[in-house]
Amino acid sequence: MKDLFLFSSLLDPSHTFSYFFHLALVIFIAVVIAIMATRSMQLVPRGMQNLGEAFLEGVLSMGKDTLGNEKDARKYLPLVATLGIIIFFSNIIGIIPGFHSPTASLNLTLSLALIVFIYYHFEGIRTQGVVKYFSHFMGPIKFLAPLMFPIEIVSHFSRVISLSFRLFGNIKGDDLFLMVILALVPYVAPLPAYVLLTFMAFLQAFIFMILTYVYLAGAVKIEEDH
Repeated sequence: MKDLFLFSSLLDPSHTFSYFFHLALVIFIAVVIAIMATRSMQLVPRGMQNLGEAFLEGVLSMGKDTLGNEKDARKYLPLVATLGIIIFFSNIIGIIPGFHSPTASLNLTLSLALIVFIYYHFEGIRTQGVVKYFSHFMGPIKFLAPLMFPIEIVSHFSRVISLSFRLFGNIKGDDLFLMVILALVPYVAPLPAYVLLTFMAFLQAFIFMILTYVYLAGAVKIEEDH
């Protein structure tokens, strides 16, 4: 089945241009919303400021539950919140006719997964030190270390695949589902589908954020008896 009409095809019909066009659009929307939310800060938040503060409080609460304290949750809040915003708007824009989800491309999801992968290892090494950080890859039993170390390495690399392909697969599937619905019954059937796809957009952004916090917690909160 051929793609439905995309506004980006008016400028360039290539898939590469479509990806960068919609990614740039998502970034633009995120920046505009951030400016609107912080343009006139008030003690009693209203409008976009209220929405922005509610989102950040939710992400901060997620981080406190995962990391165990507010200090570390605030430290990683900019990264996790930014990932959530970009992923959510990348997901949600795809349910608007004429637009395409950047997260339906492995280029974006893999890039975001690699950012998380590199950053949590960097934080683990910076916080624990190289020796201590990599020593927990060997497990609690020394004679099993030659077996546990390669398993742990594979496990960590599999996180990149898990993060990127889970997000890519779900959003790509949602886009294809909506494409079929719009092609078959474009006026009635999409209405309940939009509710489901909007929920999925929230859910996939939430999963990516909570896993980022979990991986960071695993890297910087290594117990002495691990």
